[in-house]
Amino acid sequence: MTVIGDGGVGKTSLIQKFTQGTFETDYIKTIGAQVSNYSIDKEGKKIEVIFWDIAGQDDFLFLRPSFYRGSSASIIVYSLEENTLGNRSFNNIATWYADIKSFCGEIPIILFANKVDLIDVNTLDKQQIQELVVENNFLNYQITSAKTGHGVINAFNSLIETL
Repeated sequence: MTVIGDGGVGKTSLIQKFTQGTFETDYIKTIGAQVSNYSIDKEGKKIEVIFWDIAGQDDFLFLRPSFYRGSSASIIVYSLEENTLGNRSFNNIATWYADIKSFCGEIPIILFANKVDLIDVNTLDKQQIQELVVENNFLNYQITSAKTGHGVINAFNSLIETL
């Protein structure tokens, strides 16, 4: 499973929160890609998930195709922050989608709207997010916070159950 999105949106933190239950307050830029393994028992079956946490910075653009290949699903993460990072990461969703689609074809994709702890949730335009989901044929979207854990378990499990 490939986890993609702009640098600084919380990809690594989301994976750590889901797989280890931890959150690091210091930002450490992912170099290239980071791999995390996760195992879960569902209905008597052991399911192994490998998360490919792909660096979001353009410096690593040339590496992405080799990490995308063989992905059975993808998570596109963007930041809900009401600042340059949030706006840019939302606008770049289409680019990330085109990128993963060009190397993986039609695979299940879910959108994570992360950092909900940093906004007033009452001002969140869920209609805009839903339109993006429908327009791109994503499975759905999840509102998350790697810091507080809001929605993280449900978000990852929804994709794992789909697979």
